[in-house]
This record gives sequence, structure tokens and C-alpha cells, in this order.
Amino acid sequence: MYSDFQQDKKKFWDAVDMTIPGGITVISGINECVNLFQWARSAISSLRSRWSGTEEQTLQDEVLHLQSGLLRLRDTLPAMCDLIDRAEWRIHEQCMAKLLPKLRDAVYDADDLLDEFGWYELKVAVEGNASQSPFVDFFNSVIQGSFNKVEDIQKRLKNLSRQLEEMGLREETPHFDKSVRPDTSSLPDETKIFGRDLELKQVIGLLGVPTNISGAHLKRKRASTVVRGSTSTSSNISNKSRIPSIPVLPIVGLGGVGKTTLAQHICNHQQVKSYFDLVIWICVSDDFDVTRLTKEAVQASSDNLDSLQRALSKNVRNKRFLIVLDDMWDDALKENGLCWKRFCAPLRNVIQGSMILVTTRSPKVADGVGTMEPFILDGLKDDVFWNFFKLCVFGSESSNSEPELELIGRSILPKLKGSPLAAKTLGRLLKMNLHVTHWNKILESELWELRQNETEILPALRLSYMYLPFHLKRCFSFCAVYPKDHKFEKDYLAEIWVAEGLVEPQGDIPIQDIGCQYFEDLVERSFFQKVRDTYGIHDLLYDMAQLVSEHDCFVIKNMSDFQKVPQDVRRLSILSSTKFDRSTLLSLCKHTKLRTLFCNKSLRNKTVASVVVHWFNELRHMRVIIFSAIEELPDSVGNLKHLRYLKISRACPFDSLPSAICCLYNLQIFSASECKLESLPSDFSKLISLQRFESNGFQYDQDCPLNFDADSERGLRMRLLKNVTQFCGDLEICNLSMRSKDHAAQVELKNKRYLNGLTLGWSLSTQGHSEIEVLQVLQPSINLKSLLLRCYPGVSLPNWFQPQNLANLTSLSLHNCDGLESISFSRISQRINLNDMRAVPIDNNNDSIGTFLALTVISIYMCKNVSSLEQVLHPASVPAIKKITIQYCNKLVSVPTERFEDLHCLEELYVSDCPNIYSYGLVAPSLERLVLGSSGNLAGNIECSSLVCLSLSCHCVTSIEPQMWSLPALLELNITGCRSLTSIGQPEPFFTNISRGGGTTSVIFSSLTSITIYDCEKLSNIDDLLTEEYLPAIESILVGRCGKLISLSSETFGSFPFLKDLKVHDCPSINWQSGLALPSSLQRLYLRSCGDISAWVPSSLENLASLVSLQMIECPRVVSIPGEVWSSDLTSLKELKIEDCPDLVSIGGANAIAEINNVCISGCPKMKENAYVMRGRF
Repeated sequence: MYSDFQQDKKKFWDAVDMTIPGGITVISGINECVNLFQWARSAISSLRSRWSGTEEQTLQDEVLHLQSGLLRLRDTLPAMCDLIDRAEWRIHEQCMAKLLPKLRDAVYDADDLLDEFGWYELKVAVEGNASQSPFVDFFNSVIQGSFNKVEDIQKRLKNLSRQLEEMGLREETPHFDKSVRPDTSSLPDETKIFGRDLELKQVIGLLGVPTNISGAHLKRKRASTVVRGSTSTSSNISNKSRIPSIPVLPIVGLGGVGKTTLAQHICNHQQVKSYFDLVIWICVSDDFDVTRLTKEAVQASSDNLDSLQRALSKNVRNKRFLIVLDDMWDDALKENGLCWKRFCAPLRNVIQGSMILVTTRSPKVADGVGTMEPFILDGLKDDVFWNFFKLCVFGSESSNSEPELELIGRSILPKLKGSPLAAKTLGRLLKMNLHVTHWNKILESELWELRQNETEILPALRLSYMYLPFHLKRCFSFCAVYPKDHKFEKDYLAEIWVAEGLVEPQGDIPIQDIGCQYFEDLVERSFFQKVRDTYGIHDLLYDMAQLVSEHDCFVIKNMSDFQKVPQDVRRLSILSSTKFDRSTLLSLCKHTKLRTLFCNKSLRNKTVASVVVHWFNELRHMRVIIFSAIEELPDSVGNLKHLRYLKISRACPFDSLPSAICCLYNLQIFSASECKLESLPSDFSKLISLQRFESNGFQYDQDCPLNFDADSERGLRMRLLKNVTQFCGDLEICNLSMRSKDHAAQVELKNKRYLNGLTLGWSLSTQGHSEIEVLQVLQPSINLKSLLLRCYPGVSLPNWFQPQNLANLTSLSLHNCDGLESISFSRISQRINLNDMRAVPIDNNNDSIGTFLALTVISIYMCKNVSSLEQVLHPASVPAIKKITIQYCNKLVSVPTERFEDLHCLEELYVSDCPNIYSYGLVAPSLERLVLGSSGNLAGNIECSSLVCLSLSCHCVTSIEPQMWSLPALLELNITGCRSLTSIGQPEPFFTNISRGGGTTSVIFSSLTSITIYDCEKLSNIDDLLTEEYLPAIESILVGRCGKLISLSSETFGSFPFLKDLKVHDCPSINWQSGLALPSSLQRLYLRSCGDISAWVPSSLENLASLVSLQMIECPRVVSIPGEVWSSDLTSLKELKIEDCPDLVSIGGANAIAEINNVCISGCPKMKENAYVMRGRF
């Protein structure tokens, strides 16, 4: 039956080549990945007339069966990962240690199979109407005769999970086994603590126990005071000696460093026992159960938490006590820290001097529970550690060992990093045999290779690993493929984790960012340690990583290691110091499940160069490959369906890539930054997953703009860019003046459908003759959204600059295009119906004008020869425009501002340094922000009913006539830098507006809340502007640097009911004779170098109950401010600054301003009191 089906299948696929459904293309990288099984079923159905019903049904059943199996496999994997996580907690059990690698291996195989299926789906999406069916290739790789890979893996997983579940893995939350983590008590195992005298005294000092050791009292992290307590009985301590919450001192350090031992000796220290009335020891371990811990604290029998906590509170109420919580783990912080708070609830309002001492490996726990800076316990120092090591090996630190053994012992010592537990572990192994041969064997072995008891150093450190979340376990254990003392870079390692499939997607968060967060999480848990700008792994933790990944990771350091590589190894590195020959390298071909390969040794030697071909033929599951150097990249690279990451670190002789690399649909990163490539394969665009590509002189990163010099390396980058049609993001090409039309055409921008933004630049010194031809061949894709031409020297734009060729363009910028004389585009023969966009009048002379329907932003900057923007800014050309910027266009005369009323989306208009613009008026009902600076007569007649902000900065204008404006919604008016301005408005009648209907209406800035008049050095009078009649809602007035300003209408300020901010500075000519009246609403007053205000100070400061800030600077002739002003009138004042007032004698004394938080008084030489005061934020 099956052989018949195979024959039918061959005939079927021969026929399918002629009938593959069309329309399967790559859209936006991959828009919707075509389902391989849908494709196959569709193809079968299309051939229904050529098959009998039985044959067709057989094919359909096979397809459905395979699809169902893959779905079941995918759905099973999360449960299998959870099972692995649970099994690791019992890895010390022999049967578990045998089953766990088998389960991991089956999960890896399942993941590889599903990933292979994903590759074939990508192939369907990329290849479309290819002659060879992807489905039959996948089918043949999965089903070989009667053997079905999917079913085989499912059976393996089912069998292994059944065995593990029979061992109780599913029954309860995993915890440390007591054989691995036995309970501790306050009684130390050894009567003497070795090499910790200083640390002992320091911690006792931190606990508040009276001590004579200087420098022992370190700074508290949070507010908690320790009084050096007496030894008097607690019954004599009054309630005043109580503290609301108990201080917590954490001791933090690696497993096996001696935290528990130190805590035990503290509890048994005579001074501690004398100082504390009660010392309680609780072994917490990884089960932070509040009821259990409280019960142990009160030694009660009741299991009711309430009664336990009441009993504990009663027991400790009148005692100075010390509670030691030994071996705390992250679960102490579960429920967002509520468990810890619940445990501490009975320990409130306790006798001062009471303490909690915590030992933990976790900096996170220390930070979460500690109220003091943690005490960091490091390894023992060299000389002390050597004596302790001799004690562990020979039973006495003073024993005289054989010189040769001592030499070996001292060589072993650096491996142990000062860890007492590591010394005990190695001491036990060494003292079993005091012969040089045995000791040398221990020396030459890795620590993780030595058989250890369950409570010795690496099993102890493995507990920290077991407590990691599963995703962090996988990432940390991966690091065992690197050599010891390797320096890690966060971003680089995160990329490799992603490529290896170790990082789980989380919604829309970039997966690289998730990988970086994994790294930070491991740093927080002290699995990585910061070393300058990089990170390292503590040697003992590295040995532990080797232990937990002994079946998955291997580092080849010498020739003999090739024979030690585990058969099913998944990650392998070959160090640069390794010596090898061709046969040893070929021996790696048997490790067909390899996923990651780091070869730090050059393979450019002709003898070994061909090895790469064999590796790529046999090691087909590789996802990450890093080579130091290779002779060439062979065609067999196309076999690596799973490959995501390929890096070649050093320069190599090849200058091109094989076409087969284009089959690597999963490839995300290709890095060969030292290899100079001259060209890329024509099918390079098939690398649809590519995120970053690097070669010498060329770098593409989809998350970063690509910028390059067209003349660099004789236009090499332009040639390389030709086939990168999957380019997405922003591209900038500069120095185009150095390239010919033919060179520029090599870029083929029109084929880059995913290009978002394009910047094309020429050098300023270009004397253009063929620039228009160069720009003509640089036509971008119709999908382009942003276009910037910089320093383009041509007199006109190319033929492709027309709406139908730039249908998706949203932003257009023309900067420094000195040669450009007109900004126009070809007309189209078909009239455009704008009815759906609201009526847009069409000029009779431009009735066939094109329309940029998507364009929202236009910027024209330093185009010195452009005289008209009538066409490009016509409402029919840019109906969706939102923002227009025009700057430094000296010859610009014509801008269709009177037609802007038909630009219904226009919100922002910026025009500056265009002095020759002539306009009949600016009418733009939708405009919200207008900035005009040296813009001809644009400021003359403005009718913008939605405008909220108007800024004028015209250094040549002599008068501003607001009566010609209609701005009912204006909130902010800024008149700055108008250095020739002498007047604003007409005295009588004030502010009448000639409406478009010909009548006149009174103009009132009814909504204006802020007005600024600044740097108008010839302006002498603004009295008529600053009146309540015309500014009824004003809240802020700023007048500054108006040197000739004489009259300010200051007596009317008091009539502004909403005025909050008044700032007048650097206006020395102001005459205040008419008065200075301020409203009670004023909150901030700033007066600086603004004439003689002495006649109105302090009277103007009366009744300013809302004033919070007063600053008076360079105010001559102001003599005194009575003290009652501060207490009676300025009751809300928080900030006072008085500077450089040479005649000021008194402000009422120090007590008068004592309640003001922020005070600065300086530069007042005649003041008898408070000549200099500085407090608060000043």
C-alpha cells in the first residue's frame, strides 16, 4: 500500500509543477506566511480529475495526519519544558540524572523538526511558483518508509514524561531536597571560624552590639537608628525606646562562601548573647511559609497564623532580640513582598536595639528585605585561604607537607576563589590519596568534572541555578560554551540567545530588547558581574554552568578533547589555542545535532579549509556559527535551514558569497566586517529574515538608517546595495556628485519596495552638468514615504517627481538646493476628482495639476533661486498637507497663501528669511501655529480662525498692525527680535478689523493668555496693547530687552483679573511715574534692570496673597521693605531672590523672612542684616 502511494505521490508532484496556485509572493518581508499544508491540500484538489477518489483521499489523509502530528508536537513542548524544569530540582537522584538528558534531547529534536517545517513554509512564501515542491521535500524528510519522525519524537516524549511523572514530578511545587540542602541551626559545625575575625567584628558592630572596633558602623540604607544598647534588662526600657519597624541586615555572598557559618558564630558570640535578651534562629531555605516561620519563632504548636503572630508579638514585646533568618531565597519576596510584610507584622513597635539578620545569596532579596546596606561576604584572602586549605587536606594548618604536593596545592588554590566550601570539597578528594599522580590529576581536571557529594561546592552552587526561571536557566547554561574568563557584551550575547531560540517573544516588544532584559535579570541575580565595560562570570559559577550543561555544551581546548565531546552535544567551541588536523576536525561531523559552533582557530590553511564543506553537509541543525577565518564560504552553506547567525571575525580572501546562501530564509545576522565583498548574489532579497548584514565598507541594519558616501571605495556600497531589495528603513547616500549616471543606476532604488525614507546629497562645491541625469536614475519605489534632497545642484527636478510615482510620499524636503529654480512636476492627463476631499478650487491654468494625496510635511530650506511655490503649495497639489516650512529662500516672491483656506489639514506654517515674499493675505482657517521671521509682507493681513500661537521675528519691520488680523482663538503671542519695530497698532481707533466682507469689527484678543515682547530695542510704547479691554484673559506678560521702551501702562496691570506671571527685565528706560498696580491673582513677579521702581516698593507688594515667587534684581533706589509685608501681604511666598540692589538697607530682619523656603540675598552692600543669605534650591 505504501509503495503504491509513493508512486502516486511522484506522479502527483510531477503534475503539481504545472498547477501550483499563483499569487504566492513575499509582501512586506512576509506579510502572511503561507501555510504549507493549505498549499498541499489545494494542489491535491486542483488535480482531482487526474486521480481516483481513493488515491486523492489517501494523499489528503497523509497531509492531515502529518499536520495533526506537528500541531500536537508544538502543543506538547511547553509541558515538556516544565517537566525539565522540575526534574532539575532532583538531578541529584541517579535515575533522574539519567532521564533528564534524554528528555532534553527529545525536546531539542522536536524543536528542530518544527523549525524545519517553518523553513519550508518560508520557502513557499519566498519561492512562489517554484518548480520543486517544498511540501514533498519536507514530507520525504519526515516520513522515510514506515518511519515517521513526528510520531517517533512523540513516543519518546510520552515515554519519558510517563517515567518522570511516576517519580512524582507533577505532584507538587519543587523545593530543595533535604539531602541537598539540610536544615541549619545556630550551633556551628566547627568550634572555630577561620579567617573571619574582621568580618565577625564588623557584623556585630552593625547589629548595634557595643564594640571597640573603629569603622565598624557602616551607613544605614534606610531610616533606622541603632543605639549602642546597654545590657540592662528590658523591663527597664521605656516605651520611648521603641522603634516602629525592625532593622534588617542582610549578609550576601555566593553559595559556599561561609554566610551561615558567620551567622552561627555571631549567635554564639558572648557579646551578642549578653546584649540580646533573646536570639532566635530560623532556617528558611526555599520555603518562605509565614506560618511555619512564625511557629518556629515562638516554638508554638498551634498552626493558626493569627494566634502565632500574637504569641510572637507578646514574646518579644519587652525584649531586645535578634532573629537570624538563614538561607533566604527569592520566594521570600513572593506576592509582591506581601509574605515578608506579613512575617514582619508582629515585629512592630519593638525594643530599640532589636535586629533581624538575614543570610542570602540573592542581592534581590537583600534589597527587598534589608533596611541597611548589605554586608558583602567575599572569599578568604590568599594566605588565610592557604592555611584553611591545608587544614582541610591534612587536618592541621601547621602541618608540613611534601614540597611537591604543596606546589600542586598552591596551583589548585586559584580555582577555588577563596571559597571555604570549595576548599573542603577539594580537600576531601586530595586527602584520599597523598600521591603526586593523584594530585596532578585533580589539578588538570575541571572542577565540574570531579565527583562531589550533594552538599559540596558545585551542588551547592547549583541550587542558585535551580532557582532561576526556566528561560534564564537556558540562557545561563548556554554560556558554558564560552571559555572561562570570557568577557561578555550584553547586546552581542542577547543576539546569539535570540538566534539559538532561547528568547521568548512578548507581544510587540523587540525580541532583542527581551534578550537584553534576560541579561539584566542575570546580572541582578549575580550570575554576571560587571568588569569595566563588559561582564564576566565568577569562576565557580562558570564551573557550575559546565556541570548543568555537561551534555549540551563543550569547549575544546586541546587535541585530546576531540575524543571527549558528548555524542549529542548541541553547542561546541574550539579555542584559538587548540591544535588539530583535518581528521580531528572531520570527526566533529558525527555530532549531527550540533546547534552552535564557535571556531576561534583560523581555517584558512588549505589542508583544513575543505572541512567547512563537510561540516555544512553533515551538521545541518546549526543555528549559530562563528568562524575566526575561513578560505571561502562554500555552496554547502545552503544546507543550513536553521541558521540564524553567521559571523566571520577576521579578513578572508573571498570577495563574493555563494548563491546558495540565499536559501537561508531564517538567517537574521550575517557579519563579516573584515571581509571586503565586491558583490552580492542576485537572489539576495530572498533572505527575508535578515536583520543585519556587515561586510568591510558596508553595513545594513533594519533598525538603523544606512548612511554612506557614494564615492567611498569607488562606489562599492552602491554596488552591494543593488541586490538588497529587502532593504527596509531609511537610506542616505551622500557625495553623489562623484558618481556618474551609470554608477548611480546600480543602486536600483526603484526595486526597494520597503524603503521608508531616502536622503540624497551632493557636495556644496559641485558645478553640476549631469546631476539631473544622476537623480533621474535614482527614482525610488512608489512606496517611499520620506524624500530629502540636499545640495542638489540641478535647475529642475527629474521626470519621476510626479504624484503617480510617489503616491505614498508623506514628507518632502529640499535643502540647500542652490541651483533649483522651480519646484514643479509633470502634469497628468487624467483630471483628479477631489470631491471626496471637500471642494478644492482648481486654477484654470492648472486644471490638470497632479495631486500628492499622502503628503503632510514640506520643508524648503536655502533654495536661493526658487522664486515661486505656486504649484507645489497649491491646495489641489497637496490637499493633506499639515506642516509647511520655508526658510532662507532669498528670491522667493510668490506663495499661494490666499488659497491656504482650502488646505483643510494645515496646522503649522514656518516662514523665515524670505524677505521678498509678496502676499495679498494669509487665510488658513485650520492653521494652529504660525511662525514668521523676515517673511515679506506675510504678517500684514492674517485671518486664521483656529490659530493658537503666533510668533513674529522680523528684524526689518517697523510697525505691526494687529487691526489687520482676525485671530479669535489666539492663546500665545510672541514678538521677538524685531529690532526696527517702533510701534504696535494704531492709537485711535484701536484694533478694528477689515473683514473679508468689507465691514469692520472690533478686535479683542479674547482668548490670549500669554504675550511676550522681547529684544525690540527701538520700541518705545505698548500702552494701548496692554489693556484689559483687549487682553481680558491674559495670564502671562513678559517684556524684556527693549532698551528704548518708556511707557508700559503699568498702572493698569491691577485690572488683569487672571494675571499670574509678570516679568520685566533689561528695560532701563521705563518711566513708572503713572504707577505700578499688581493684581491679587499674581503668583510670580520678576523685575530686573527696569528703571526706577522705588516709588512703588513696597506699596505695590501689598495684598499679593497668591504670590509664590518674587525676584528683584538690579533695582536701584529701593531702600527698604518692612517686615510686616512678608508676614501680612506675601503669605504664600516660597521663593525670594534679591540681588544687586545697591541702596537696599533693610528687609525687616532675619525673622521676617524665616518662613520662606528658598531665599537668595546678595550684592546689597548697605544691608545691615541678611547681607548674604542662601538657602533652599538657590
